[in-house]
Amino acid sequence: MLKKYFVYISSTRDDLKAERRELVRVVLEMGAVPVVMDTFDITHEGERRIICKAIEECDYFLNLTAYMGGEAVGKISALEFEYSCAVRAGLPVLALVIGENARWKDSKKEKEASARKALEAFKNKLEGHAHDTWNTPGDIRCKALALLSREMNLNPRRGWVPSTLAVEPQIANELCRVLQENDALRRHVKLEGIDLAKKVRDQVKHALKVLAGNRISLSFYYIDGENWENTQKFRYVRLFRLLAPELTIPKTGAEISHFLGNILNPDLTKTKIVRKDYPTPSNTIKKIMADFTLLRLVKCSGSGDNETWGMTEFGKETFAAYRLRQMERPLVKAKEAAQSKKGPAN
Repeated sequence: MLKKYFVYISSTRDDLKAERRELVRVVLEMGAVPVVMDTFDITHEGERRIICKAIEECDYFLNLTAYMGGEAVGKISALEFEYSCAVRAGLPVLALVIGENARWKDSKKEKEASARKALEAFKNKLEGHAHDTWNTPGDIRCKALALLSREMNLNPRRGWVPSTLAVEPQIANELCRVLQENDALRRHVKLEGIDLAKKVRDQVKHALKVLAGNRISLSFYYIDGENWENTQKFRYVRLFRLLAPELTIPKTGAEISHFLGNILNPDLTKTKIVRKDYPTPSNTIKKIMADFTLLRLVKCSGSGDNETWGMTEFGKETFAAYRLRQMERPLVKAKEAAQSKKGPAN
């Protein structure tokens, strides 16, 4: 089922314009919905209630902090006000806090000592949640992607689906009950008592089931073409099987697009040759890699034009399990054939 998550982006505006835009792009590329409240005046009580309600209706709260806390809301800053709304609503809080080695203009820092002290205390609160530091705008893309992917994988939320795809109320209630039971079990189970090998095997099986159960449409652009053509749906498990050996050495999005464009070209007559640069859509490639990241199969390194994707250890183990299952199929069929020849036991 197509489910979209709402991600509230909290940061100061004037000093982090470019960084905020990058976060919005990351959230959109992950197939989620970014929520920003730039047009609302947080110093106005009525509009604060609207902001708080918007936060409560989101699935995740993503904070980006540098050296300013924003306008004062009573005794706290705007950033801390939004954070307190998220905590009260029980949202998972994710934070990207500027690092000590970042080069930053003094004009974009708090002037008053009391404001600087309050901001440091707020940063200490953020460190109690899933967080990371950033020193350059280039850090933000990969670190935000990693934080969101990990949290969405480990802590899936209710999200939103189109009404045409919504499940029946009875099924939704049953799923809610099962999720609550799982949450309770997670809280009571201690790591020391878990069979780690079995846990990994279960995770591998789950990842392969998800890959086998999902498809994505892929179009192709040919050298002599004028638009995208031959749109077809491909199973994620097939894409993973093809890409896993290639990603043992990290590849850029352009390299992945070129590889898939050539190997999946549906023109069986081979009279059409795909173009060299992005023969498959770049946004589709990004979505595929983001989905693989959600399953912890690949990881992103670098940023911008230097952004590359490589296999994780879990991804390698998942591919090994898949290949072993494929190699064992002839043995299973041979055993079944031998048993059928013997006939039923007396």
